[in-house]
Amino acid sequence: MFLLFNLNLKPAKASSGVSLRDLPLLKIVGHTTRQRSSVYIRLYGRKFSREDHVLFIKLLYELVTIPKLEISMMQGFARLLINLLKKKELLSRVHILKNLIRHQYFPEDATAEMLDEWRPLMCPFDVTMQKAITYFELFLPTTLPPELHHKGFKLWFDEFIGLWVSVQNLPQWEGHLVNLFARLATDNIGYIDWDPYVPKIFTRILRSLNLPVGSNQVVVPRFLTNAYDVGHAVMWITAMMGGPSKLVQKHLSGLFNGIASFYHPSNNGRWLNKLMKLLQRLPSSVVRRLHRERYKKVTWLTPVPESHKLTDQDVTDFVQCIIQPVLLAMFSKTGSLEAAQALQNLALMRPELVIPPVLEKTYPALETLTEPHQLTATLSCVIGVARSLVSGGKWFPEGPTHMLPLLMRALPGVDPNDFSKCMITFQFIATFSTLVPLVDCSSVLQERDDLSEVERELCSASAEFEDFVLQFMDRCFGLIESSTLEQTREETETEKMTHLESLVELGLSSTFSTILTQCSKDIFKVALEKVFNFAVSNIFETRVAGRMVADMCRAAVKCRPEESLKLFVPHCCNVITHLTGNDDVLHDEELDKELLWNLQLLSEITRVDGKKLLLYREQFGKILQRTLHLTCKQGYILSCNLLHHLLRSATLIYPTEYCSVPGGFDKPLSEYFPIKDWGKPGDLWNLDIQWHVPSSEEISFAFYLLDTFLQPELTRLELYTLGELEMSRDDVQQCLAIVHNCLIGSGNILPPLKGERVPHLVPSLVSLEETKLYTGVEYGERYQVFVSNNKGMFYICKTSRQDDLFCKTITLTISFFPQIISDVLQFQGSHKHEFDSRWKSFNLVKKSMENRLQGKKQHIRALLIDRVMLQHELRTLTMEGCEYKTSHQEMIRDLLCLSTSSYGQVRSKAQQAFFTALGTYNFCCRDIIPLVLEFLRPDRQDVTQKQFKGALYCLLGNHSGVCLANLHDWDCIAQTWPAIVSSGLSKAMSLEKPSIVRLFDDLAEKIHRQYETIGLDFAVSDQILGTFHLFFNGSLSTMWLITPSLSLRNYENLVNMLLDCVEQRNLPWKFEHISIGFLSLLLRDDRILPARAIKFFVQCLNHDAILVRKVAISAVAGILKQLKRTHKKVPICPYEISGSPKPSSILAGDRADNQWLHYNSQSLPKTKEAWESCLVLALRWKQIIYDHFSDPKFVEQLIKFLSLEDRKGKDKFNPRRFCLFKGLFRNFDDAFLPVLQPHLEQLVADSHESTQRCLAEIIAGLIRGSKHWTFEKVEKLWKLLCPLLRTALSNITVETYNDWGTCIATSCESRDPRKLHWLFELLLESPLSGEGGSFVDPALCAARGPCPAGEWRVPELLHRLLKYLEPKLTQVYKNVRERIGSVLTYIFMIDVSLPNTAATKSPRVHEFTTRILENLKPLMEADEEIQNHVMEENGVGEQDERTQGIKLLKTILKWLMASAGRSFSTAVTEQLQLLPLFFKIAPVENDNSYDELKRDAKMCLSLMSQGLLYPQQVPLVLQVLKQTARSNSWHARYTILTYLQTMVFYNLFIFLNNSEAVNDIRWLVIKLLEDEQLEVREMAATTLSGLLQCNFLTMDGPMQTHFEQLCKMRLPKKRKRDLASVGDTIPSGDLVKRHAGVLGLSACILSSPYDVPTWMPQLLMDLSAHLNDPQPIEMTVKKTLSNFRRTHHDNWQEHKQQFTDDQLLVLTDLLVSPCYYA
Repeated sequence: MFLLFNLNLKPAKASSGVSLRDLPLLKIVGHTTRQRSSVYIRLYGRKFSREDHVLFIKLLYELVTIPKLEISMMQGFARLLINLLKKKELLSRVHILKNLIRHQYFPEDATAEMLDEWRPLMCPFDVTMQKAITYFELFLPTTLPPELHHKGFKLWFDEFIGLWVSVQNLPQWEGHLVNLFARLATDNIGYIDWDPYVPKIFTRILRSLNLPVGSNQVVVPRFLTNAYDVGHAVMWITAMMGGPSKLVQKHLSGLFNGIASFYHPSNNGRWLNKLMKLLQRLPSSVVRRLHRERYKKVTWLTPVPESHKLTDQDVTDFVQCIIQPVLLAMFSKTGSLEAAQALQNLALMRPELVIPPVLEKTYPALETLTEPHQLTATLSCVIGVARSLVSGGKWFPEGPTHMLPLLMRALPGVDPNDFSKCMITFQFIATFSTLVPLVDCSSVLQERDDLSEVERELCSASAEFEDFVLQFMDRCFGLIESSTLEQTREETETEKMTHLESLVELGLSSTFSTILTQCSKDIFKVALEKVFNFAVSNIFETRVAGRMVADMCRAAVKCRPEESLKLFVPHCCNVITHLTGNDDVLHDEELDKELLWNLQLLSEITRVDGKKLLLYREQFGKILQRTLHLTCKQGYILSCNLLHHLLRSATLIYPTEYCSVPGGFDKPLSEYFPIKDWGKPGDLWNLDIQWHVPSSEEISFAFYLLDTFLQPELTRLELYTLGELEMSRDDVQQCLAIVHNCLIGSGNILPPLKGERVPHLVPSLVSLEETKLYTGVEYGERYQVFVSNNKGMFYICKTSRQDDLFCKTITLTISFFPQIISDVLQFQGSHKHEFDSRWKSFNLVKKSMENRLQGKKQHIRALLIDRVMLQHELRTLTMEGCEYKTSHQEMIRDLLCLSTSSYGQVRSKAQQAFFTALGTYNFCCRDIIPLVLEFLRPDRQDVTQKQFKGALYCLLGNHSGVCLANLHDWDCIAQTWPAIVSSGLSKAMSLEKPSIVRLFDDLAEKIHRQYETIGLDFAVSDQILGTFHLFFNGSLSTMWLITPSLSLRNYENLVNMLLDCVEQRNLPWKFEHISIGFLSLLLRDDRILPARAIKFFVQCLNHDAILVRKVAISAVAGILKQLKRTHKKVPICPYEISGSPKPSSILAGDRADNQWLHYNSQSLPKTKEAWESCLVLALRWKQIIYDHFSDPKFVEQLIKFLSLEDRKGKDKFNPRRFCLFKGLFRNFDDAFLPVLQPHLEQLVADSHESTQRCLAEIIAGLIRGSKHWTFEKVEKLWKLLCPLLRTALSNITVETYNDWGTCIATSCESRDPRKLHWLFELLLESPLSGEGGSFVDPALCAARGPCPAGEWRVPELLHRLLKYLEPKLTQVYKNVRERIGSVLTYIFMIDVSLPNTAATKSPRVHEFTTRILENLKPLMEADEEIQNHVMEENGVGEQDERTQGIKLLKTILKWLMASAGRSFSTAVTEQLQLLPLFFKIAPVENDNSYDELKRDAKMCLSLMSQGLLYPQQVPLVLQVLKQTARSNSWHARYTILTYLQTMVFYNLFIFLNNSEAVNDIRWLVIKLLEDEQLEVREMAATTLSGLLQCNFLTMDGPMQTHFEQLCKMRLPKKRKRDLASVGDTIPSGDLVKRHAGVLGLSACILSSPYDVPTWMPQLLMDLSAHLNDPQPIEMTVKKTLSNFRRTHHDNWQEHKQQFTDDQLLVLTDLLVSPCYYA
């Protein structure tokens, strides 16, 4: 069935000359195949045989891998292929192994092949590393069975994990490696031992969250951009959980303990989104894993071993570790959505741990009136756990008992004054009502004695359901009465419903409908009577309040139509009949409010089961006869609505009930016990849906309505257009309104449009007939005439009548037409936008109530029925790829006529309908484009400006639909692009009109943004043709006749037409620019532009307009790349060349066999033989380019233009200009050098920034372009360049430094450094003399070339450069120091310790640091504080060692700061030796006015403290910190504490894994608490508080005892102070110790800012005893109490439960005392 649905190929006659190999035909076949396959899968899922499935995948895979396939076709095939492979459990490796699709289906040897192919790309210093790791991430197979693991991940795991461990500074590719590990872990749970890496994994995940720690933290930009993807980190954690060791759970608990306080609502920052995502995704991922292990069907994928499956205890531990952060996140500033989703998944696993704390927060929130945010947050979270709460089950049996109390307390939330609270309350009530039958079961208590305690409680509580429903209705009535227009509007304001009001209306009606659906018959009767009385005893305005009441009545009628209609229909009909009894009413402009209200009520209550309406058909007919032709617009619109709803109710197919249990709740309680169905899911295989299918009686009623009310209107319209009947404007509007409502009411039974297929649009081997879907409706021929009768109506828009009355009429009525035409074309019972809206809301509800633990289909019955209905609607809406018939053609042409109308409102509406139609019918665009372009023709004199604008809008399209100007087809763009350019000569075009200028700008911008290169030709292999034969059982034998494609001819014609347009003399400049832009899009990599176009672009290089010149530079550079000579590649054996044996194992780095590639000044290629030993020469001239660039005048003008300044102060080295010159010299060797040489000499003599930049671009192009020149030519070139470069570099300025740096770096990129030895030797010559010598040293430029480009091949150059730079490290100028620091980073970048890597021959950090430390000894040995007393100028004569040391230190700081963001690993051991010096220098206060030395030291410490440490480095760091803690400088002692805060948090699990390190840090902090300097003590307390807060240290007995002992230190007796010697006195040792104890207690208290642990009340009491101690103790106590009050104020009602009455009394005195306010 699938293949029949998919394609219907027609064998071609041998003489027809068509072939599937022909490009346009393959595009049509491909488009049709994709379209129909997608529709099939959307409608029927994967209902086809496995053989068809595999065969279709094979075909699509072969199509995707066609060389030179167009991108759009490839994307289409790939999307379909992904869709077919989505459910990987359906097809095992055995079924599909021959089709190599991504990582599931590779053969077992594929891993080894991939490693051999991509391992050579793995150079960490090169961009190829990113490429290699990305390939591995995408393709490495990870689903091989356990017996094949030795051929799978075991080949690479140790190597890759070693690489991951060895890099510290988060390079770009590390994230991709983590993604690979996450996939590997998920696919192989239990087969990899992750335990050795767990501390490292969690440390890096924590670092990747980029949380702020300490003060003045500087974030390295790389840490933000290259951070791990949270989704993959979650996958990795989830896959490692379980197993015997439980190590992952321990670290996960540590992670959440450490970051819990960041979730508190008072904390906010850009890091919060990442934290919330972690919280949301982790429970979801664990639920997914539990589902896989416990509920999922066994498939071919490797199962999880029993030993590593998650146990109940594992699940409990996980929920306990994450629940506190989730509860904090409920009130986050970003909203409660993530917390609600997390709670939903957690409640599925352990409701007894999750729901009670949520309820504890919810009940108080329901009582409070002052914190609506708290209420909305808690209610949204309870909605998430509603299903788990109502279901009860073994984990939380008492859950259902909370439902009724929650519902009753939520009722005050229906509040007209608070929109958000009102909406969340509606959602809350609707959610619980959907889950629970609202049936009074209290009588069961007397009848049964086998009920459990919970069931008995629920039975007695259910007696309140009726009370709840009535109270809810009272609340709704109050809401309605306060929402009337009179209450909410001023007289001048709009009468339309506002967006908020429409949302409240929707919430009210859906909630009330849900409640009545779930009600028992008894409760329903009471509710019906109440709503009926409310509706008939009041008269409502019809805009706001009336709609709400009518919706409530409709909900009642829908649930039980028979009982409800008996009440409503007679009442409404009687009132309407009575009020319209007098004929004068029919002509009133303003109608009685009672009449309008009853009309509205009647129109809404008819939206019910059509069969139940048949009883009242006569009454409805009479009402329509009386009211359809009311003069009052509001009246006849309501009557039209009645007609519309009657027709829909009678003709549509839809479910008639949505109860949570099939059959409803009307059974006696002795047979059916509703309590058992609380929260019960629907049975997918036994839904027992009650459908409304139109009966013959209903169809007859519908046709009666159409005959009675539609037919006369069509006749009147036709007579009016023929001029035989006079109608007023209002009459025409009324007439059209009736027609439109009949159309959308009966669209389901009206037959599709008929007509002949529009021929000759495309040649095709595929049957383009549309797929007919049966949707349950048998179409009669009775109303086929409807369409032809409509034609009279469309005639209005083209009629020639121009009288005033007609013009006035048409202005207001013509805007109906686009909607009517659109509905005639496409309406089949529902509109697409309405369907999309329902689909979206269905998915939201499903997501909020699904049970992902047990399986995806465990939804409640109402949702399942909704999904079935949506699927039915989807079938009726399937319109894509419809056949384009003559009837469609006429209507789309009418829409085009309206789209170019004189009236803006009409144009706008018509264009929307026009764009929708274009996307619906196959190939109709080809038919329409010539008609649109007619309006743009320059020779048309009759086109108005408005028509011109309309046509441009038609070409532009809307944001999501078809863009006629940019169709992916040569035939189409060959028409549209030249027409757009030529339209510049049209009389209707005016560049003075901003709207037209903006339209052309938008058109050009959209074409440039969306254009994809269209294919000219590509080869379809015999293998694909063979698969097609299999696909169609060999029926295509006559098809394969190869014909040349017309595409190439179309391409060349388009280029020539655009050139013809540009050459038109009067063409405005804007259109010339548009044309040149279009021409630039036609540059292709598989076809050289025609010679005429090449000549045009070369000439444009000297165009007056800078915009044109820029396009031309890019275009000519592209053309030159196309003309690039091909060079033969010769395979070599490096082992033969080097004479070294091949290594037995994988070894990277500097080896004996790659020494010959190194830059060696002793063996540089300085002779012709040495140079040409590896060159292959080829030459191909292109006369056009040669002629122009050989012309001195042309070159002179070009250089003149290129030397001009574009944007002052913003211009940079331009890579496009560089590419232009590189292409010239690559393709034409040194042919143009003689012409250019005088200009180069002239440029170098000019010191202006723009001329120097131009010179740099030309020289970079020259050097790169000379790659394949002969030795003689290169040698001659360097004789010219060397003097130029010397002069240029000696004249370098601050403005041009970066340009020359980029020039050198670009020149060296991807080049063999040996062949640029002239450049490097020149740059490394002795320093230049003159004033600029020390300011802009050329050696610094040199580093920007060989360092990054040469990488490991230039160790000699790096050593020479370092040797040259070392004496210059004591530079005075700040900018030079920064450049030296940057260069040092490049020099030492290769010094990285990687696995399986030989030691580098490049300079080593260790050796360099040793030499530096020797020079810094004078500073390190000095005790006094180091001040920056070096003036910013070069001193004369010798300077002392200390001054030299400070200058050296400044440069070293620049180097360390630059390294933090660029190098892959940190030389921790070497940097540690510098730490004591930095601690001494870094300032304590936050003051930006400090000198450079102090600022840099502070920043450097901040960056170093964030560095990733290896376990073996931890003792070394702590040793330095302990040593510094004994320093005489209190600044140093203070700074180590700030350093410690960040270092510990950023390496949390590395430290936690080392108990000795934890004890050392604890000792260090507590020791510094007793420091003699007050600032150090206070910072130690802050540090201790932070370490306790992130659970690095715990508040245990010994710590508390220690602080209490210190607090008991006796203070020295007060002595009389000598007034004459007032000043700072050194505090006594006892006072310091006592203060230390108080600070310790204070730190413990402040470490729990958001809760009150059991030990805290006693500590607060201890602290309060010191309130009257001398300073600084008194101030510490006051500050602590003040902070405690501030942080615990929000939840004080909850926190105060932890205190005894006596403690509360003391605390109240302390917190609310005179001293607090003093």
